[in-house]
Amino acid sequence: MDSGLDYHTAKALLEWQVELGATEAILDAPVDRFALDPAPAKPAPAAAASAAAPPAPVAEVDPVEEARKLAAAAPDLEALRVALSGFTHCDLRRGARNLVFADGVAGARVMIIGEAPGRDEDREGRPFVGRAGQLLDRMLAAIGLSRAPEQPSDGVYITNVLPWRPPQNRDPTPQEIAMMVPFMRRHVELAAPEIVVLMGNISCQAGLGQRGITRLRGHWTQAYGAPALPMFHPAYLLRKPHAKREAWADLLSLQARLRDGGQDG
Repeated sequence: MDSGLDYHTAKALLEWQVELGATEAILDAPVDRFALDPAPAKPAPAAAASAAAPPAPVAEVDPVEEARKLAAAAPDLEALRVALSGFTHCDLRRGARNLVFADGVAGARVMIIGEAPGRDEDREGRPFVGRAGQLLDRMLAAIGLSRAPEQPSDGVYITNVLPWRPPQNRDPTPQEIAMMVPFMRRHVELAAPEIVVLMGNISCQAGLGQRGITRLRGHWTQAYGAPALPMFHPAYLLRKPHAKREAWADLLSLQARLRDGGQDG
């Protein structure tokens, strides 16, 4: 475009504008910055219909069925521990410090199933390590068993129905127990004990579908496909010392069953 200006005149005008503070080029025509923006363009019909469409419903997940799938896919105890740690449908895991999986001798003749971790267990990541755990160790030692034996044949394997501590040590809900049962069933299958000891009401509820430990204790039954003996939980014995007589009778029954090879006597 011929502006009618020679090179030197145009250059002088440009330098004068720079001296005045002009730092950007502008359009040839003036722009009214105070004018209102034009109305936004209406969306295309297809886009409007898409925006008005309700979101697709999210399929609900059955946590018990999900637990069954994860547990069944675990080929060994370590894989089962990993599967439990990745199970996100139990809210107890959010408030717990550690996953409490098991302790003792995997593959031992006796598998003890407690209820849920307490404060000490949650802190250390092992079952039965507080006062109740110390009492359990003394009870087992009385019949020649230990979680850390000199001979593997004298070992026990210990776990809990719940791997995470409930807030304020409250009882787990039926829903929380139900979603842990598939993991416990697989846990027993992989550990393959001769005898299962169900310690406390929660353990009996998970393994037998029953509560009432004072009625159930001392009577041999079946749980998770193995002979099972319900017993008082050591925490209960700390609160009710008079029940230690019955607990001692149950320990002697367990000892006799082991002496007979785990068979009905």
